[in-house]
Amino acid sequence: MPKHTTLLFICIITTIHSFAQTIDLPKIEKVFLDKRDTSSNCYTLIYPNNQPCVGYLLLMPGFGESAEKVMQQTDLPIKLAQNNILTIIPTFQDGVLSLGVDSLSQLALATIIKDVVTKNKLEGQKYFVGGFSIGGSCAIQYAENANTKPSAIFAIDPPLDFERFYNSAKRDIRLSKEKEASQENIYMIARLEKETGGTPSTHLNRYYQLSPYSFSDTTQSAIKKLINTPIRIYTEPDVSWWLKERSADLTSMNVTACSAMINELNRLGNQKAELIITHNKGYRKPDQKRHPHSWSIVDNDELINWLLKQ
Repeated sequence: MPKHTTLLFICIITTIHSFAQTIDLPKIEKVFLDKRDTSSNCYTLIYPNNQPCVGYLLLMPGFGESAEKVMQQTDLPIKLAQNNILTIIPTFQDGVLSLGVDSLSQLALATIIKDVVTKNKLEGQKYFVGGFSIGGSCAIQYAENANTKPSAIFAIDPPLDFERFYNSAKRDIRLSKEKEASQENIYMIARLEKETGGTPSTHLNRYYQLSPYSFSDTTQSAIKKLINTPIRIYTEPDVSWWLKERSADLTSMNVTACSAMINELNRLGNQKAELIITHNKGYRKPDQKRHPHSWSIVDNDELINWLLKQ
C-alpha cells in the first residue's frame, strides 16, 4: 500500500477513535485481486463488529475517490459494521478514475463481488448496493443488470442521464468566458465520447446503454428492470448555491434526472422508489465546507434502518 494511503488510513481511524471511545472499531482490510497492482482492481472490507453478518453492502465511491477518502467523508461503513453489515468499497480497473457505468467497470464490480462472496462464504446472504455521485450511478446500473437483484439500492445525488449530462457540460463550456470553462466538464465530455464512440447526436443508443436512466428513452428499458426493487435517491437541490458558487442552474443539476426516474418508477408501479430531498445538510470534511453534492446529506442511521427493513 502506498505510504500516503497508509497514513490517511491511520488518520481516519484515529479520528474515529477520538469521537467514539466507547464504540468497538471494526476490522478493516484491503484486498488486491492482483498483488502487483496496488492502485486498481481491489476492494476494502469493513467487517461487522459481530458475527454472523446479516448481509453485505457494496458502497461505490464518487469519481476520484479512494476508499480512504470515502471513510473520511462518511461514517456510514462504521455504522453498518455496528449493525452487522459487511461493507465492501471497490476500486475498479481505472483506479479512482473509473467511470463506474461503463462495461469494464461493471465487469470489474462483478469480479469483486464474486471474490468477496466466495472468500467470505456469503452465498445466499441478502445484499445491498449504494454509492455517492457517479458511484450511485454505478450502483443503479449494476442493480438493473444483475441476475440476482439486491434487496435495496440507494444513490446519493447521482448523474443518471448521460445524454443530459453531456449536453449540459457542452452548454456550460459555451457559456463560460475564455479559459474559464470547467476542467471537469471538459474531461467528462472527452471521456463520454471515448466510452460511447461519439456524441448523443451520433450514438444515442450508446448513451442509453451507459445511463441508468434516460429521459428521452421512451421505452424505459433500463428502469423497467427495477419495478420490484426498493430504491432511494438522495439529493439536495440548492439552486442558489449552484448559481452563486458554480454559475450552474437547475438544468445542469442531477436532481432533474433523479426526480424524473423516481417519478417514472412510481408510475410503473414501484411504490418503494423514493426521492429524499434534503436542505442545508451538504458539508464536506475535514473543514465542513458547504457543498450540497456531498455524502453528508444522508441520515446514515435512518438509511440503515430502511435497508434492514427490506
